[in-house]
Amino acid sequence: MSELREAALQSKAWPFEEARRVLKRYQKVPPEKGYVLFETGYGPSGLPHIGTFGEVLRTTMIRRAFEAISDIPTKMICFSDDLDGMRKVPGNVPDQEMLKEHLQKPLTSVPDPFGTHDSFGAHNNAMLRRFLDTFGFEYDFYSATEFYRSGQFDEVLKRAVDKYDEVMKVMLKSLREERAATYSIFLPIHPETGRVLYVPMKEVNKEDYTITFDDEDGKEWTLPVTGGNVKLQWKPDFGARWAALGVDFEMYGKDHSTNTPIYDRICEILGQRKPEHFTYELFLDENGQKISKSSGNGISIDEWLSYASTESLSYFMYLKPKTAKRLYFDVIPKAVDEYHQQLRAYAGQDMKARLNNPVWHIHGGAVPESTLVVPFAMLLNLASVASAQDKETLWGFIRRYAPDATPESHPDLDAAAGFAVKYYEDFVRPTRVYRAPSEEERAALVELRDALVAYDGPVEDEALQSIVYAVGREKFDPLRAWFTALYEVLLGASQGPRFGGFIALYGIDETVALIDKALAGELA
Repeated sequence: MSELREAALQSKAWPFEEARRVLKRYQKVPPEKGYVLFETGYGPSGLPHIGTFGEVLRTTMIRRAFEAISDIPTKMICFSDDLDGMRKVPGNVPDQEMLKEHLQKPLTSVPDPFGTHDSFGAHNNAMLRRFLDTFGFEYDFYSATEFYRSGQFDEVLKRAVDKYDEVMKVMLKSLREERAATYSIFLPIHPETGRVLYVPMKEVNKEDYTITFDDEDGKEWTLPVTGGNVKLQWKPDFGARWAALGVDFEMYGKDHSTNTPIYDRICEILGQRKPEHFTYELFLDENGQKISKSSGNGISIDEWLSYASTESLSYFMYLKPKTAKRLYFDVIPKAVDEYHQQLRAYAGQDMKARLNNPVWHIHGGAVPESTLVVPFAMLLNLASVASAQDKETLWGFIRRYAPDATPESHPDLDAAAGFAVKYYEDFVRPTRVYRAPSEEERAALVELRDALVAYDGPVEDEALQSIVYAVGREKFDPLRAWFTALYEVLLGASQGPRFGGFIALYGIDETVALIDKALAGELA
């Protein structure tokens, strides 16, 4: 057994813990279908949001972990529920009035309000695939519309007719009396209006696999359950899809967790073993509200990628998946810097530590070196005091701080410099608030200024940090109050980088001039 596999089989990193649960399914008998199937689902009722991306990323991490501990082939499916009826018009898309005319129709039968695809469902599917392809995910895309209409689902739909009473019994237990009175697991698609109907069944016929029902106008219809004439309600659809495909693993948000026994039991009734599950906590916006596709709150994938790298987003998604997390713009700088800290640590770690390092899971073991020699938080502060409008302004300071660095040799740093300027313009500058120093702080700033003017040693982080510490230790208890004062008076922020490192990057003369401005009342 290789060192990697041996360590992976013991690793406490959550992707390995989940992968070992999947492996247990096939310890005695390999999968009949020849591979282990990981699935993620997508409801294309609105534009794909960052939570959807997180689901695919995390599933990919578990799949990679599985491949490290097993030689069984794997496959991942991204399944789009695009045959669902459009229940409401999303608030963040154009042509709202046109869309209202198509309510209750399958998303793949609703015209595309953006005018770029055959349907609204096709447009949202394309958006999802573009997002996923940006990150290089390996997956097979499945459309529910195609799955139902092509006949791939027919055998399981027939089985659902054969086992109708048994499946209904599972569902009726979970429904209120009023809802249960008219509920059916089957939703016919009206032959004339094309709308998905929520109507009671008059008959479910096992002889010819048809259903009979009255539409909203009281007209009776009989339709085959096969060929895309009928779709399953969403809870039965979950379990039936697992049965049809032989799904081994699927993760979903906490809001689905109470339905897990329903999904599982229906899968078993329809003749297949239930898959392994992983329930993750939900993402929240800046107000602590759940992120929603239809309302478009929180932060989108494209927005994150305007301010930071794809890897920083993957790092954020890796952390504590069972803890609810605020997903908004202010989490980006911390994610960038922590990701690069982990990259730098990776090179000196043993195998056990590497497999617990998020970057192993982000890069599937092929971990690159970090070339971010200046922290992102420091670049933001530099952009602020230099009022930088382009990354070349920042490079003027960077070259002096790290003479060997170039945009070509340090691509992480070059990209981060560009991101820092944009982030500063959009988020830091509008919220920057300087304050005047207190008398005690003014005296300390004068002392720091004089110490910097007199300093003739090397322009290095630690040496300059020692000067800053020495001034603060004499006058502030706790010492943190001194650093808070530096950030609020000189940078217009409530927190900031190691100040010695900032001085080394910005320059001693420039820092002296900045202190003079603050003392003269030109900043506040």
